Amino acid sequence: MKEYAALRILTNHRECLTTNRPPFLILEERLNAMTTDSLDMRFTAACAIAREAGVLARKRFLERPRSQRPDFKGPQDFLTVTDAEVEELIRRRLSALFPKDSFFGEEGGGSFGSDVWVVDPIDGTANFARGIPHFAISIAFVRDGQVEIGVIYDVMHADLYTAQRGRGAILNGEAIKVSGLSDMRQATVEAGWSSRLPPEPYVAVVERLKKSGANVRRAGSGTLGLAYVADGRIDAYCELHINSWDALAGLLIIEEAGGWTNNFLAKDGLREGNPILACTPELAEALMTATGIAKEP
Repeated sequence: MKEYAALRILTNHRECLTTNRPPFLILEERLNAMTTDSLDMRFTAACAIAREAGVLARKRFLERPRSQRPDFKGPQDFLTVTDAEVEELIRRRLSALFPKDSFFGEEGGGSFGSDVWVVDPIDGTANFARGIPHFAISIAFVRDGQVEIGVIYDVMHADLYTAQRGRGAILNGEAIKVSGLSDMRQATVEAGWSSRLPPEPYVAVVERLKKSGANVRRAGSGTLGLAYVADGRIDAYCELHINSWDALAGLLIIEEAGGWTNNFLAKDGLREGNPILACTPELAEALMTATGIAKEP
């Protein structure tokens, strides 16, 4: 009955469905056709749960006292109570539907099984903590070392970016593609940075990108930076080290949008993170030269 109630909620999220039939007819068919091994069921669940978690994150953002001081996990590494609250909601919902799946979240950790959900409850916590409405929820499902589902929810713009392997990339029900730009002198590249590495290599990457003619930006959310590449809003995203919970959903969405990515999961990238480079394919060679990030980390 618990699974039935959860699926009843899921059928109301039409962005994740491909039919306009009544929700209860859809529910009946899904209950008959789906098993707990079904990727379709997981995809539908991830979309609905991302939106539900987004409602909570948005509420907390809007009610945040302007005088609130954020906590820190380390230098320039922000932490808010909302991160843990949103992650626990996502964990609870997924565990109810898929009790055999593993779960790993940025805040609470977890385990990595052959079927594992990898979640960042709020990517862009520094923005969230300072009242800047640029942050997102990232949910990825990995089966046997391959990302099968990627969902990113831009909380403050209500934009849902989704991909299921082999089925294309979608933003709010419409197919999206990378930009196709081929000239670095016209390109916009987001260059992420974190305190896990010293600043000098990051500065060197930015300098080389600028010398190649690219416009370089940093907006404080790697997850949304990757989503923007998939949608052609920017042409590339790079970072010398990023964790899997920030990157996996976005990488699949970019691949399904026709983009190029490095082999992020090589050398235990799932657990340890890796450099990341994702872009429109026409810029891949130039960007590998400018950033020093190769196809194989």
